[in-house]
Amino acid sequence: MDAKAPNGERRQVTIKLWPPSQNTRQMLVERMKNNLSTPTIFTTKYGSLSDFEASKHAKQVEESAFASANQHYKQEPDGDGSSAVQMYASECSKLILDVLKNGPRIEEKESVKTKVDSAGTFFDISKGQRAFIEEDEAQTLLSPLKEPGNSYTKICFSNRSFGLGAARVAGPILASIKSQLKEVDLSDFVAGRPEAEALDVMSIFSEALEGSHLRYLNISDNALGEKGVRAFGKLLQSQTSLEELYLMNDGISKEAAQAVCELVPSTEKLRVLHFHNNMTGDEGAIAISEILRCCPSLEDFRCSSTRVGSKGGVALTEALAECKNLKKLDLRDNMFGVEAGVKLSESLFKHECLTEIYLSYLNLEDDGAIAIANVLKDTASSLTVLEMAGNDITAEAAPSMAACISRKKALTKLNLSENDLKDDGAIQISKAFGEGHDQLKEVDLSLNSIRRAAARTLAQALVRLPGFKFLNVNGNFISEEGIDELKDIFKECADKLGPLDENDPDGEDFDDKESGDEDEDSQDELGEKLKNLDVNQED
Repeated sequence: MDAKAPNGERRQVTIKLWPPSQNTRQMLVERMKNNLSTPTIFTTKYGSLSDFEASKHAKQVEESAFASANQHYKQEPDGDGSSAVQMYASECSKLILDVLKNGPRIEEKESVKTKVDSAGTFFDISKGQRAFIEEDEAQTLLSPLKEPGNSYTKICFSNRSFGLGAARVAGPILASIKSQLKEVDLSDFVAGRPEAEALDVMSIFSEALEGSHLRYLNISDNALGEKGVRAFGKLLQSQTSLEELYLMNDGISKEAAQAVCELVPSTEKLRVLHFHNNMTGDEGAIAISEILRCCPSLEDFRCSSTRVGSKGGVALTEALAECKNLKKLDLRDNMFGVEAGVKLSESLFKHECLTEIYLSYLNLEDDGAIAIANVLKDTASSLTVLEMAGNDITAEAAPSMAACISRKKALTKLNLSENDLKDDGAIQISKAFGEGHDQLKEVDLSLNSIRRAAARTLAQALVRLPGFKFLNVNGNFISEEGIDELKDIFKECADKLGPLDENDPDGEDFDDKESGDEDEDSQDELGEKLKNLDVNQED
C-alpha cells in the first residue's frame, strides 16, 4: 500500500501480517473453545468438552500453533508473514481435531470418591478427574443414598459420565429420595456418550426426579440442544419452586430456548437464571425474554456469549424492565449495537438494586455508553462492579462515564479496557475518583491508546485511595519515561501496578500516524484469515 512520507511524497509500505496482536490471539482462543464445547458435526461424532476443559485445551492449542508459526516466520523475516499465518491457522485446525479425536479427558479406571459434608446433607461425587460411571460402580458409589433415614438434600453428579446401565441404577435411588432433595447438580454428566445414549440417560434422571420440589437445578455443560431440553421435560415441567436454574454451555439454540420457555411452567420464585455460552441468537433471545417477563423475583441474570444481536437485545432489555429486583446483570459478548444499548438504558432506570453489571463487548459505541452512563448515574447507588470493555467508547463519552463513576462510591471494580478513550478520555475518567471511593480495588484501562500524561494522572488519582489493589494500563502508548513515572508513583506498593510488557512506548494512535493504518490493516487482514477457522476437515 502507499502512504505519505513527511515530505509529502508517496512511499511504498509493506503490511506485516505477523505476529498477530494479543487481542487477535485471544479471540482465536475463544473461537476454538467454542469449537470444542458447542454442538458441531465433530463434537457430535467425538463428544464435546466441558467449558473448563475446552478453555484449557484451546489455550494450549493456540500456544503450540503460535510457537510453530513464529519459528517459521523467523526463518523468513523479510516476508509479509502470510505463510506464518497460514501455518498458524492450519496447526490450530489440526490440533483442535486431535483434541476432539482423543475425546473428553475421562479416566475409565479412576476410582471415584464420594464426598459427604459434616451435616450429612450434601452428597457429592464430582471431585477429582472425570470418569465414566457404569452399572457396577454406580451400585457401590450411590449406596449411601439408599440408607434408610439419610438426610441428603443436595446432590452433585457433575464431572461424572453416566452410561445407560449406571442411569438405570441411579433412577430408582433418586426417585426414592426426591421428596427430600432441594438442590440437584447434573452438569456435565453425560460427556463422551453417544447422543442416543445421552438422551436416554437424561430421560431416566428426568423421570426419576419428576415431582421433586427443587430450589436449585444445574444441567449445564451437557450439549443439550432442543432434544436434550425435552429429555429433561418431565423434571422441568414438574418444578414449581425453582429459585436457581443454570443452562450454560448447553447448545441452547432458538428451538431449545423455545422449549425451555414451554417446559418451565413456574418462574415466580426464580432468583438466578444463567444462559452463558449458547447459540441462542435473536429468536432464542425473544423466547428467553418471555421467561424474563414472568420472573418478578429475578436477582441474577446471565446471558453472555449467546450470539444475540440487536433485535434479540431489544427484546431482552425490554423484558428486563419487569425484573425490578435485579442485582447482577451479565450480557457480555453479544452483538447488541447502539439501538439495544439505548433500549437497555431505559430498562436500567428501574433497577435501583443493581450491584454488578457486565456490559463488555456489546458494540455499544459512544451513544449506547452515554445513554447507559446517564441512567446509571441516577440509579444503582450500591453498584460495586461496572464493566464496559470493548465497546468502541471514545473521549466523547468520557464526561458521561466520569459523571456516573463519580457517584458510585461503593464501586470496587471498573473495567473500561479495549476502548478508544485516549488521553482526553482517560484524564476525565481519572478525575471521577474523588473522596468517598474508599472501596475501589481494581481499575482496567488497558488497550485505550493512553500516553504518558493520562497514565500519570490516572495513577496519581488511584494510588492514594486506601483500598486500591490493582491498576491495569497495559497495551497502551506510554513512553519509557512515563513507565518510570508510574513505577515511581507505585514504588511503595509495586504490586498494585499491573504488568506493562505489552505497552508500546513508540506507539501512536491511528489518527496521528499513517503507520497506525498499516497496523490496523494488517490485523484486519490477519483477522479475516482467521475468523472462519473451524474444524472442517479430517486427515
